Amino acid sequence: MASSAPPRATPGSELPVCLDDVRRAHKTLSGIARTTAVEGSRHLSSLVGAPVHLKCENLQRTGSFKLRGAYVRIAGLSAQERRRGVVAASAGNHAQGVALAASLLGVASTVFMPVGAPLPKVAATREYGARVRMHGQVVDETLEAAKEYAYATGAVFIHPFDHPDVVAGQGTLGLELLEQCPEVRTVVVGVGGGGLLAGMAVAIKALRPDVRLVGVQAEGAAAYPPSLAAGRPTALESASTMADGIKVGRPGDVPFRIIDALVDEIRTVSEDALSRALLLCLERAKLVVEPAGASPLAALLSAPDSFEGPLAAVLSGGNVDPLVLQRTLRHGMAAAGRYLSLRLRLSDRPGALAALMSELSTADANVLDVSHVRTDPRLGLDEVEVELHLETKGPEHCVEVASGLRAAGYTVVS
Repeated sequence: MASSAPPRATPGSELPVCLDDVRRAHKTLSGIARTTAVEGSRHLSSLVGAPVHLKCENLQRTGSFKLRGAYVRIAGLSAQERRRGVVAASAGNHAQGVALAASLLGVASTVFMPVGAPLPKVAATREYGARVRMHGQVVDETLEAAKEYAYATGAVFIHPFDHPDVVAGQGTLGLELLEQCPEVRTVVVGVGGGGLLAGMAVAIKALRPDVRLVGVQAEGAAAYPPSLAAGRPTALESASTMADGIKVGRPGDVPFRIIDALVDEIRTVSEDALSRALLLCLERAKLVVEPAGASPLAALLSAPDSFEGPLAAVLSGGNVDPLVLQRTLRHGMAAAGRYLSLRLRLSDRPGALAALMSELSTADANVLDVSHVRTDPRLGLDEVEVELHLETKGPEHCVEVASGLRAAGYTVVS
């Protein structure tokens, strides 16, 4: 995990969003956005050595915080603008937020989504009332298509993070958090384009300047550290991460100014850490959270001793494709040392495999998959190679299983 402390903006410089904007947004969202729960985590509290609270925005309407900013932005349009309709681009969460917000306000919406966007998110966006168009491989390409559509049709473009109204709407989550957890000392938030972190920073730093704000990005899609170092938003040449909700190649101009001025630190986390965090949400917190939403917990798992508590981690979304969830959980279990893959050489005779299974049963390792290789030229005429995929109880158990097999006379190839 890497970290970067952003430079401070020029003292006295005016930011594009202020506390009054966030408070007005909060009134606008009354009766629209839920006040989502804050839950304690004994496991994470023990790990960090201080109380850890989870702000469960994955339980928000549409499954993420995005409804907040989308509704505030569309509610602020003139009657003439509303008649022209709105257009947006998103991998899923902003798409659903815009679709529902537009429907609630009686505004027609068109949403561009990248090819390969999770099918449940595409289906939900349509069900909320939007017309969906698939375009581009990454969100940045999809954004350009949506902007072209807005220019051609007159529809109002609703940016997922780069507009003051959107940032103010997301900032209402910060107001809620301070009311629910007034003792908080550190707030950890996942970061893509920066709208959520920027909005929360405006609210929290105005009311509690002593609170430390930490943003978290995936290592393969971390545009903020180089942008902060350069002093301006800069685009990544490529972005790759399982956390599609924070897979953004360039920070927004509006949130960048705020994050540069108010946020204390940006950290990055590995794909392994994201997988383990998602697994932890399911096993310990009993919450379905997408990889982007689990990114704050990934930061906690990566360096638990580096945070001052009480701490609040924002679970920003829970819209995860079941297929992605399945792959991510497997990845998380492997990263946590609960999967073990081995290749062993056996005598190619009746009963050899049964004896191996008996040995694994004694070691209390659960066999998930077995495959045989008999045609490798490295094998003797009377040998067979067996590839095993095992479920174990953790790293120590993995070592015990492998050592036990070697002690029993098996040749472990890998």
